Amino acid sequence: MSDYVEACAAMRLAFGERVLMEEPLARHSSARIGGPADGFFAAHTVDDLREAALIMWEYDAPLFVVGGGSNVVFSDDGVRGLVVHNRTSGLSFEGTQVLAESGVSAVSLARRAISRGLAGFEWAAGLPGTIGGAVVGNAGAHGGDMSQSVVWVDAVTPDGDVRLTNEDLAFEYRSSILKRQPGRVIILRVLLQLAEGDTASLEARAEEFRAYRRRTQPQGATIGSMFKNPPGDYAGRLIEAAGLKGARVGGAQISEVHGNFFINTGGATASDVKALVELARREVLEQFGVSLELEVELVGEW
Repeated sequence: MSDYVEACAAMRLAFGERVLMEEPLARHSSARIGGPADGFFAAHTVDDLREAALIMWEYDAPLFVVGGGSNVVFSDDGVRGLVVHNRTSGLSFEGTQVLAESGVSAVSLARRAISRGLAGFEWAAGLPGTIGGAVVGNAGAHGGDMSQSVVWVDAVTPDGDVRLTNEDLAFEYRSSILKRQPGRVIILRVLLQLAEGDTASLEARAEEFRAYRRRTQPQGATIGSMFKNPPGDYAGRLIEAAGLKGARVGGAQISEVHGNFFINTGGATASDVKALVELARREVLEQFGVSLELEVELVGEW
């Protein structure tokens, strides 16, 4: 822990009172769940993000970057080290290409691309989270995903800045090399290649996707899709077939709308969610012989 103490002192020297101590992570989670972070810092610029990462790496101290707060569950005991909230927001268009800083909202990017008649990202019109997180998890919906449009990402590592191409990122279903081999790489910017399209038809298509999301997914304090879909099937179908829709542990519930969405009905803890995850995994494995793999990330001390 001494490395973190030294890193924290360096962070406070660099950023002053912008570094918060014992910040409740429930404030930064779509599910409103999570204990305190030892240190918490909101990075508003790429330079903020880079400098914070380099400071923590210099002292070999724990670092976790969070974007929109979806697809993560923070432990009740909190997260050791520094949690950086990526709030970078730079976004520019040149022809059919889009350069987005990694903290840009996927929904915002989709909306602005559609307004410019750019096709290929309308599938993300209802996608929670940020572009950086979407790249790491190869987020997708409605037949589209990040692998189809990412040209390259600029990232920072302990050895300096690097550029990773689409091929370097080795995208797979809801995964990339950055997710499969988590290490010390923080995405700063993403270049997307889109295509020319008709704004009216793109907006109509995006509205179809939004309406489908409203109809099939729960509202409120949700975590996101809990499990990856197994080959040839759907996690939500399996959980429903196992008779678990509506199942509760404490304040956590498997949604009655969609079996692959877990919700905080009020006062849920991370332990409640984990117990519900284990219940779903156990029942689906026992009844159907399918081992469900988490899509969300459990962060902190469990």
